[in-house]
This record gives sequence, structure tokens and C-alpha cells, in this order.
Amino acid sequence: MKLDFLKKPEGIQGTSIVLSIYTTLVFHVPAFKAVLENIESGWNGALIFTSVAVLMLVVNFFFYDLLLWLGRTVGKAIIAFTFIADAISLYFINTYEVLITDAMMGNVFNTRYSEASGFFSWVAILYVLFLGVPPCIYLFVKKTTFSTFKKFLANIGMSLLIILLVVIANMRNTLWIDNNSTQLGSLLMPWSYTVNTFRYYGKVKKRNQKEIQLPDAQFTNDSKDVVVLIIGESARRQNFSLYGYERNTNPLLAGDSVKAYIANSAATYTTAAVKAILDHKPTGKLYEILPNYLYRNGVDVVWRSYNWGQPPLHIKKYINYKGLAQKHPEAKKDYDELLLAGLQEEILSSDHNKQLIVLHCSTSHGPTYNKKYPAEFEKFTPACNTVEISTADRQELLNAYDNTILYTDYLVHSVIEVLKQIPDRRCCMMFVSDHGESLGEDNLFMHGMPKNVAPKEQFEIPFIVWQNDSNTEMKNLPEVEQYYVFHSVMNYLGMQSEIYNENMNIFVPTEK
Repeated sequence: MKLDFLKKPEGIQGTSIVLSIYTTLVFHVPAFKAVLENIESGWNGALIFTSVAVLMLVVNFFFYDLLLWLGRTVGKAIIAFTFIADAISLYFINTYEVLITDAMMGNVFNTRYSEASGFFSWVAILYVLFLGVPPCIYLFVKKTTFSTFKKFLANIGMSLLIILLVVIANMRNTLWIDNNSTQLGSLLMPWSYTVNTFRYYGKVKKRNQKEIQLPDAQFTNDSKDVVVLIIGESARRQNFSLYGYERNTNPLLAGDSVKAYIANSAATYTTAAVKAILDHKPTGKLYEILPNYLYRNGVDVVWRSYNWGQPPLHIKKYINYKGLAQKHPEAKKDYDELLLAGLQEEILSSDHNKQLIVLHCSTSHGPTYNKKYPAEFEKFTPACNTVEISTADRQELLNAYDNTILYTDYLVHSVIEVLKQIPDRRCCMMFVSDHGESLGEDNLFMHGMPKNVAPKEQFEIPFIVWQNDSNTEMKNLPEVEQYYVFHSVMNYLGMQSEIYNENMNIFVPTEK
């Protein structure tokens, strides 16, 4: 078949119209669905839907016309890149029900290749080949003629006029726009990932500014104290049998005399949630986080990581999974169990009285839950083995996820067993998940929804504590927060400062 229409020259206005219509019909379907789900029937609902459709068409036209006229070949390359990115974004939105927010872009830029590759499948390749590549071919094969500057300005001016008229027509819908702007903005390609990439890096720049030092701390005793803080990944509370789950996913911890607190995460994505675990209070400012603060005040701080997304660390003893694998070649390098390699020796070799060890896990991170645990922990079968979790059998998906919780139970129990072997030291273990996880409830998967609209599955987390000091008890609290970690660790290590908050401490001396 001869594609004669590609040989016929087309002005950039016509090319921009074709590309705008294609983008709107193919890549804005999730946004249209969101609009339909959030409007009422009647004339005003029809006005909103029509306005959104017209606005999408005109804004896309404005974007393409501007890039083609000003950028020429470079402009074509930029537009082609957006089509490939649009196809990939659409795959993630349709497959995992995600929203492309600044937080999600943070997840993208902070994800290792080995983790990111687990999200892709042949379906993702088909999205790119059949949805992303065709407009790129059209863009570069179709001969484009460039209009005069006067006509270019007329096209741009007309676009802006139509946008203004649409805005004026929807003045009374300001409240609806405000309530739904986050969701719609995260579904409109290429604007979602483009704008939110800039927003993310703006936050990174602010976050990487020099941190604000907290008031110096003093030690109230010289006892030898060790705290092991385990930061879990995507572990939701409702799948822990310690919290009443019908499946026995915590057979080992059930016999470890642990305290299981009710807690909610401060965010539904790793970077913000880990920061909350390490912060002394909710704040948008960059104060010293727990490891940096303790290290500056003389505590031996060790950070072992099989994950990523933590705030900037200013400590000497940071080691990631690659370093641990090289240092301990005998250990299982493909699972979080690697974080335990040489842990006892690490503690015993410290010449400090006070020590904090952080183990940053990745155990329950999807979508490849079945690859997060060794074969001997596949108790619940059959386990989902596809990255297309939105089309997977729901029970198989739960089976795979519950196996990750079973493995988490083993990891946390193993840390407790190590601490039991440490002589002459007060020892404490805290396990706190960064956030929860959706497993198909309300057709949502994984995590990362904005906190104000996220379902409970994405922020209800476990907060599990064990300690061996007979002179210390754990308070009976109805609920705790991730910020309790900072003050509870300070208390256990015998530290006092102006920023210490007793109301966020879970420990209390034993009454005798």
C-alpha cells in the first residue's frame, strides 16, 4: 500500500492539528474517564466535558505549532520524544492505575534499573510500537512547509483566545476545577510528566540545600545501647497477622514479645515517607534527619541499604547492596537478607556506647512481588508471576504479596535473634514501613496516590517494636506516627535536647 498522503507537503498548522487530534484521542482517554467520573449529568456537566476536550485540543495544537515553527528539526525531535513518553505513561496509567504526579516522577528518577525493568512487559513494548512510534513516523516522513511569521503569530493568538474563552465560560466551575486539578493534571500527557519533572527537581534543589542544624544533644547516661531501625517497603498493616490478618503471615514475630502499634504513614511514596520516619516533626524545611543528627552528636551510625530514596546522609558508614555483596560474598545477594550479613560483627566491633543501625529494605515493592523472597518462602500459592498485576488473578496477587510479608517476618525476627546474642547491651528493634500498598482495591495498584485521595491501603502501616531492657517498658498508645521514631530512638539512647518531644516517645521506665 502506497502512503501517498505522506508525500504531499503539509503546513505546520495542518501537521499540528493532526498531532493534536491524535494526542487527544489516544493519550487523553484516562483524563476523559476521570472527567466523566467526576461530573454530574446536565448542561453544566456537558459544558465541563466539552471544555476539557476543547482545551486539550487547543493546548496541544499550541504546543506543537510553537515547537515546529521555532525548533524545526529539533522541535520534531522533542515532539517525537513526547510521543514515546506518552505511550509509556499511558501503559503505566492503564496497567497500574497510577497518577503521574511530582512524587511519581521522583519514584521514576530514584528507581534503580533492576527495579524499573520489573515494571515492563511485552505489553509495554506494544504500547510504544503501536501508539508511540506511528506519530513519530508521520512527523519525520511527512514533508512540512513553514508558514510566515505573521501566520504563525495568528495561529498562536487564536489558540490563546480560545483558551481564554474556555476559561471564562467555566468561571462558575472554579470549585470543580480546584477539586479535580491534581487528578486531571496527572493524566494529561505530555503535561503530567513534563510539569511534574520540573516540580520534582525544584523540590530536590530545595531539599539539597544546607540542612538546618538541630540543637545539640547531651547523653544522660553512659550505658551501651543499640537501636536497629528497619525501614520496610510497601508493607501494609492489614496483611500482618500481628494486626488480625486471617492468614498467619507473622509466625515468628508472634513469639518474639513485640509491640505492634497502629500507625499511618505521612506519605504514600518512598522519598517523602522515609524523610518522615527520620524527621523530628512534620515540616517542609530541611532539618537534620535522625542519622545525621545522631552522628554529629557522637553516635555510631550505620546505614545498610537495599533500597533508595532516603534524604542526603552525612555519615561515614553507608553501604548499599553492592558493597554488602562484595564484603559478604557468602550471603544471598538477591534478597533483603543481605542486609543482615555481618550484622552481629558490625555491632560488636563498635567502640561507641551508642549505636544506630538502619536497614532500608525493599521487600514488598511491586509489581514483581514473587521475586522479592527466596523460594522457600512461597507458602501461599499459586503466586502471581506477572508484572501485569491489573489483569492478574486477585488471589494469586495476594498470595505473592503475603509471601513478601512472610519473608519480612523472617527478616525482622532474624534481627531480633541477632540482638539477643549481643552481650552487655540494651538492644531495641523498630520496624516501620515507609507506606502501604494497593492490591486491586477500587481497581488501584501499588502506591503513590496523593495522600488526600489515597485509599487506606496505601498509608496504613505496621510499627513493630522489640527491646530487651527489663527496666524499660513500651507505652500503650492508641496510635503513633512515623515521627515517633526520632524521639523514641533519642530516648532509648539516653539523649536529651531542646527538640526532644516526650509526647512522641514510646518508651517509659519500668515502675518498680
